[in-house]
Amino acid sequence: MKKKSKYFYGWNIVLIMAITSSMTMALGTLNFGLFIKPMGDELNIGRSYFGWAQTARQLIGGLSSPIMGTWVDKYGSRIILPIATLVTGIGLILLGFNSSGILMIVIFGIIGITSLGGPGALITTVPISKWFVNKRGKALAITSLGVPVGAMIFVPLTQYLIDYSGWRNTWMIFGLLAIIIIIPPALLLLRRQPEDVGLLPDGEDISENDYIDSEVSWEFSEAVKTQVFWKIVICLTVISMATGTIAIHRIPAFMDRGLDAQLIAWSTAFDAVCAGISTFTVGSLVKKIGIRILGTISFLFLAFASLITIYAYSFFEIFISMAIFGLGIGGLMFIHSFIWADYFGRKNLGQIRGKVTPFILIFGGIGAPIAGYVRDYTGSYVSVWFVGMIMMFFTALLFFTCKKPEKKI
Repeated sequence: MKKKSKYFYGWNIVLIMAITSSMTMALGTLNFGLFIKPMGDELNIGRSYFGWAQTARQLIGGLSSPIMGTWVDKYGSRIILPIATLVTGIGLILLGFNSSGILMIVIFGIIGITSLGGPGALITTVPISKWFVNKRGKALAITSLGVPVGAMIFVPLTQYLIDYSGWRNTWMIFGLLAIIIIIPPALLLLRRQPEDVGLLPDGEDISENDYIDSEVSWEFSEAVKTQVFWKIVICLTVISMATGTIAIHRIPAFMDRGLDAQLIAWSTAFDAVCAGISTFTVGSLVKKIGIRILGTISFLFLAFASLITIYAYSFFEIFISMAIFGLGIGGLMFIHSFIWADYFGRKNLGQIRGKVTPFILIFGGIGAPIAGYVRDYTGSYVSVWFVGMIMMFFTALLFFTCKKPEKKI
């Protein structure tokens, strides 16, 4: 076993995943809301179609995640991430030729096969949790900095390109950029886990057996029998459904209220900046305070931000709602990335996350289309946003009870 050197190779993994996180801000995730109004107006399609597009991405991602999680455990992300990027990039290019709401939903479904760009995506977060144990929170926190950097670059750029080049060209430009920016460094630097290159997690130089004993790893069959396992699944599913009612729809809703699209784009970018700050902060504090407390606070932030969003009609109010929502989303992103490894170990992390992700994405994904239907038929999002806010409060209370399980040996 190699001795610890000054520079640990695991930080290369963090760098690649930070770059990927940055680029995903342009891949129909945070910037998707900016496309809704121009695409809807030109193609004459209702808001529910965009909700279903988001859900199709999550639904297919949920169905593919058990296989994806097993592959990440077995093969790592060195090949899987480039393939996922290629599929996503080609999908975005095809969106540039889109002619209907149904076709848009189909394309987003194809993109969803790889689950690239979702909160706590398996491809980007599982490798970090395998390379780090004691420094896992720090590593994930540093990776999260890619989110605000990407948001500040790509969200305003999205609106600029839509204004001056049209939404079709904007999709195609981002598809090509993803392929160019992510694939080469992923192929060059990614490795599955430290043991594959003669290293140990965190760059430790103690014996491998002693180190493995320092973290208890659960089999999926063991983890699924614990009460806290299902509490976490319920929390992440319900919060996904609740945030889906508001996340992409608030942007066109603000445009409906007469605010300038470029100002909304900047406030959306600031949302991601706050998310990055939040994820970094939670990652830095998690060993001292614990994920249970920090997660509860994050869910309360989401609920409070939703309340402000309902009554936000000025730029200042929208800016504040976006900022607080970003703080909550940042905590949620960290929970997805951290809690499964922290509670159940790294050995079978891809398998465990791969098997719970279908519940979270499939059932959690119905929030976006429901909100779209409510708006299409009532002309307002207010009622469904109130329901989402109540769900967020419920999730905060339940998550507070999610204590780390102890494995009986």
